[in-house]
Amino acid sequence: MKHWWKILSVLLVLYSLTVGMLVPLKTGIAEVSPLNTTTGEDVTLIIQGYNTNFGDAKGQIRAWLKVDKELSLLAKSFKVKSDNLMTATFSIPDKLPGGAKVKDATLILDSEVDGSSVLPSALFISQKNTASEFDVAEWSRSPIANLHEKDGMSFPYRNVLSETIRNLFYHVPLWFGMMIILVVSAVYSGRYLRTKNEEFDFKASAFTKVGILYGILGLVTGAIWAKHTWGAYWSWDVKQNMAAISVLIYVAYFVLRSSFDDPEKQARISAVYNIFAFAALIPLLFVIPRLTDSLHPGNGGNPGFGGEDLDNTMRMVFYPAIIGFTLLGVWMANLIYRSEIIENKLLNRW
Repeated sequence: MKHWWKILSVLLVLYSLTVGMLVPLKTGIAEVSPLNTTTGEDVTLIIQGYNTNFGDAKGQIRAWLKVDKELSLLAKSFKVKSDNLMTATFSIPDKLPGGAKVKDATLILDSEVDGSSVLPSALFISQKNTASEFDVAEWSRSPIANLHEKDGMSFPYRNVLSETIRNLFYHVPLWFGMMIILVVSAVYSGRYLRTKNEEFDFKASAFTKVGILYGILGLVTGAIWAKHTWGAYWSWDVKQNMAAISVLIYVAYFVLRSSFDDPEKQARISAVYNIFAFAALIPLLFVIPRLTDSLHPGNGGNPGFGGEDLDNTMRMVFYPAIIGFTLLGVWMANLIYRSEIIENKLLNRW
């Protein structure tokens, strides 16, 4: 079948849209208070859950505070207030391990109903009595073991991202698709300069139009994500700024094309500009943001999405979305190219 890849692009995009939006997130820990305590005291944590069913798992809930790879502390009592709200009381030992003055503890919840949930750095513990001796037994009561896994397909919950983690299926694939499409555009510009074949100039123009569309959609989805995670749609972050400049550089490509009446001169100068525009894209998007402070994951010292974020369930949607959006972009570019050919033939330009 000649147009199988077009059908595939539509199916993959529809799949990423439906599955990406409808599959629920795993249970998680949205918020914990208080954030600080001292050694030698009892602390009662107020725990706000997400998609949890504390009421259905009253007698089965277990909670730990984990301070390193080996040492943890089991909660001594619980009080369930609702499906998404509970308290857990811990007796903090008199001494922190390793002679530390402050330790951050990871909170781990587990039940047969909800499975396990983790919140790193949920509680900061300060050393109060430096004269006391460290007792391993006090920290190792009921080691973390036999954690439950919740059945069914679900995406990981991250308290910073919550439901916006789904944007990974749209924001990132759009930028992947944009880069691939602009590579094709630059290749066609190079082929035009070598052969002077006008078809390659039309194809370069068509692919650039789709690349700009994907870039604008990437900026919009990124701004929506930034509003939730950074607090504002536009924070003048270096990654946002460089991405906007990159799109504007390509918008200038069409301003340049429209400034020439001679088709050959238009095609030649546009091809040269297109190649230099792509060459500028690499440092703007991938080099400069890594050399300065940035809020964006993977830039300015911030870690990108890792194995704990992009798990196998998300990969089942993420990779098909990249393929789907890229193929859809190629299809749109081909339609634009064909329409430009028809228009030029009707106007006797070609």
